[in-house]
Amino acid sequence: MPTHPLSDTELLRAEIAASAARLIAEDGVDYGTAKRKATKQILGNSKVRGDVLPDNALIEDEVRLYNELFFGDTQPARLLHLRNLALRIMQELTTFQPYLTGAVLNGTAGEHSDIYLQLFAESAKDVEIYLLNKGIDFEVSESSHFKGRSEAVETLSFIWQQEGVHLALYEVDDLRGAVKKSPSGRQERADIESVRALIAQDNTKENGQK
Repeated sequence: MPTHPLSDTELLRAEIAASAARLIAEDGVDYGTAKRKATKQILGNSKVRGDVLPDNALIEDEVRLYNELFFGDTQPARLLHLRNLALRIMQELTTFQPYLTGAVLNGTAGEHSDIYLQLFAESAKDVEIYLLNKGIDFEVSESSHFKGRSEAVETLSFIWQQEGVHLALYEVDDLRGAVKKSPSGRQERADIESVRALIAQDNTKENGQK
């Protein structure tokens, strides 16, 4: 059965997505910045129609493909390392209902990737006090709310075991109705048991390749 030829818009969108993916995989650029830079590289200062810009799901697929093509011998081990480290941190923070998000969850994490967790705590101050009592120095910033609300959420960032860690602090009520998977079926967040299952899958793949 013949495949439908891609339109000029679809080809341009794919080109931007591939260029953005390279920036993310090679330089650790965030998705928004990568998309803007890739668009400018390809289209210059021309006005860009909204339908030309790739969504994050398409870029994520391109990052996954880029990793397979150019980092296939190192990226899986890097991902497993970050997932193991994320699990250890989540076990430390189990009181605050931690969930893993981002590249370490979706499997695209590379050399420049950090660990992103969402915590659902009775009080953000309780998390801060817990970290201080553990001797962990952190910086405070803000992140956008995953539900698209106008108010930002406090985020604590620090270095642990030589890796960057970011804790976005949500209220306990925010966990109600928080989907674990997007409409496209992509996992948005994972609890401790889900991360353990991912690590088990990673270990099975690694052992199968030996």
